Amino acid sequence: MLEAEGWERLSTSSLRPLTSNLQRPLSHRRRPEPIFTAMASAHEPPQIPRVYPAREREVAGPPRDFASELNSEQAAAATHGEGPLLIIAGAGTGKTRTLVYRVAHLIDRGVAPERILLLTFTRRAAHEMLSRAERLVGSASTRVQGGTFHATGHRLLRQFGKEAGLPSDFSIMDQGDAEDLMQLARANLGFGKQEKRFPKKESLHYIYSRHLNTEHAIEAILESEFPQFVEYTREIVRIFAEYTSRKAERNLVDYDDLLLFWALMLEQSPSLADRITGLYDHVLVDEYQDTNLLQARILRGMCRAHANITVVGDDAQSIYSFRGASFRNILDFPKQFVNTKIVTLEQNYRSTQPILDSTNTLISRALERFTKQLWTQRGGAEPPWLVTCRDEQAQTRFTVDRILELHEHGTALREIAVLVRAGYMSADLEIELTNRKIPFEKWGGIKFLEAAHVKDVLAFLRVLENPRDEVSWYRILMLMPGIGDVTARAMMESMADRSWDPDAFSHFVPPPRARDAHKELAALLRRLRGARRGENADAGDASVGEDMDEIRALYDAVLAERYDRPEPRLADLDQLRVIAAGYPSRSAFLAAIALEPPQSTQDLGHGGYEEDDALVISTVHSAKGKEWDAVFVIWAVDGWFPSSRSLGDEDQLEEERRLMYVAMTRARNHLAVTYPLNVYATRRGQDYSIDQLSRFIDRGVREKMQRVVPQEPAAPGAAAPVPAPPDQGPAIDLRALLRGRFGG
Repeated sequence: MLEAEGWERLSTSSLRPLTSNLQRPLSHRRRPEPIFTAMASAHEPPQIPRVYPAREREVAGPPRDFASELNSEQAAAATHGEGPLLIIAGAGTGKTRTLVYRVAHLIDRGVAPERILLLTFTRRAAHEMLSRAERLVGSASTRVQGGTFHATGHRLLRQFGKEAGLPSDFSIMDQGDAEDLMQLARANLGFGKQEKRFPKKESLHYIYSRHLNTEHAIEAILESEFPQFVEYTREIVRIFAEYTSRKAERNLVDYDDLLLFWALMLEQSPSLADRITGLYDHVLVDEYQDTNLLQARILRGMCRAHANITVVGDDAQSIYSFRGASFRNILDFPKQFVNTKIVTLEQNYRSTQPILDSTNTLISRALERFTKQLWTQRGGAEPPWLVTCRDEQAQTRFTVDRILELHEHGTALREIAVLVRAGYMSADLEIELTNRKIPFEKWGGIKFLEAAHVKDVLAFLRVLENPRDEVSWYRILMLMPGIGDVTARAMMESMADRSWDPDAFSHFVPPPRARDAHKELAALLRRLRGARRGENADAGDASVGEDMDEIRALYDAVLAERYDRPEPRLADLDQLRVIAAGYPSRSAFLAAIALEPPQSTQDLGHGGYEEDDALVISTVHSAKGKEWDAVFVIWAVDGWFPSSRSLGDEDQLEEERRLMYVAMTRARNHLAVTYPLNVYATRRGQDYSIDQLSRFIDRGVREKMQRVVPQEPAAPGAAAPVPAPPDQGPAIDLRALLRGRFGG
């Protein structure tokens, strides 16, 4: 896990289990008492986990002939010497394997492992690569410095930030905290009270972050994405100035600061840049197509003394522009790093050749790309299906029927995925799956740190670590009975007047309705600070678990009062306590939980099924990097996929094409692309339109696919035809009756 300075040295030996089966049985958990009536002495703390120290590991790597274990293109990339290297790795071509062998080759040829920096987009990806490298070259690979861009920036700021005017005891805000601080800045300047609509905190934070990561002007972002707010450009800039001032005064940094400050140290201080870049001889970057302009600046700065940079990516899978990723980074890499060697991986190990034929044709229509033609040695299999359905209900019926057919022929449900452009497009399918008792899980949902009860407990820890953390103070104070917005702000102003002295809160005289809450909270903070000054003074702040026990003596009762079903949330906090026990300090725990948070909570997760074998429903963005035996891409309709919002912008439309390519290349053996002809404008409306197949499935792509039309089921309960009576002439003359209405 992260060490005291917030950095993790990635090794298989450093992993500590974050298990979900260490909860206290509910029958043993303390029953919440009325708010603030239970003193800390009466609190029954959870069983304190025993921390088992990891042993030093020594693993000898067997002699290997790397080149013989790779195909020719992979070997050329893995054994590249000095200088910049761009690996264009098509879908399913073994890019992770190639990068692992690249790391192993560098170590094998004598590069010190600790002088190799491996940057990935998730901590798990770095762990996986380095554990695989360990099997090639032994435990020397565990000394490779690896992690995410943000974790690396955090470590370097802890180490060098003080020399750049940033105190090393800064606190990291997650996105929610940053939005709350933006709201405080907005309110402090008096904006948002106009008669006209003013952007909310979420929009303000999005604009601010997009400006930093894309280097687009604020006014340009407003004109393209928020034209209704262009008239407030000056006010928005003032809010951003207030936001940055508040961060500085309270020693807070947000996620964007971790990258921006890293870039500025490299660009604005030659002496600092020399020391930082001098740490590494080689820099390797995974998923380079997902980097933004700020990350590209960092990489250029990190290679100012050498050009030993290896990046791996696929321009055809650049689909995260909404997060600030720049498609141009990978296209322009050879221009930014002269004498770049380009290696293209084209042998696919995932999909059948018919699937590759259709996806190769689809992506060949891209306006800009690195040319590649994926191929495989896997034979057989039928072409992908292109399924024309009458309407959404017919599309749903076909999808479910085909899923059951595949399952009956031996395909596990967990090896089947239904991919959609946006989450709402699976609503009808989810209803039908539920009706037919087919278990499924939908990827996405509320993250662990977005759950209110987790944020509450972390707020207590953050004010202990950084007494100037205004956002966390406000959250804590608003939890207390008798304390509202006015009183909370008055308390924070009082603490600010005392320069955020740790004891400033105790000196505030609260209004009568808030006295009990103020007394309880002040006593808790004194106990926590007293423990630090007392018996644990020599140990620093190593007992973060004990801090949480003290906090929960007060907070558990608050939680029970605020939520109807407190037990799952209490279980989340038990797990947070177990996780915290594995960290050496409070600062390390807070940094780790902010930089790489758990992804879900028990009470707020999706699904409801506990079966191991469950179908996956996912957006295409969430499915990137995954693969399944069978994949259904539904709603391949113009205006749905591609999204209607992209139709007027060439760059966005090209990204939608890449998104379709990513969706179709997730399949190993079976691929079905479905589209309904009749689409209703609304769920309850009567009007429907005849919609068109996605423009990406053009004639050339269709020629590589098998056209399928589902048979319509017979109408239930149809009556037998009534025999006609003997011909005796018409009983009535309808047209004569109609003429008679008008005197005819």
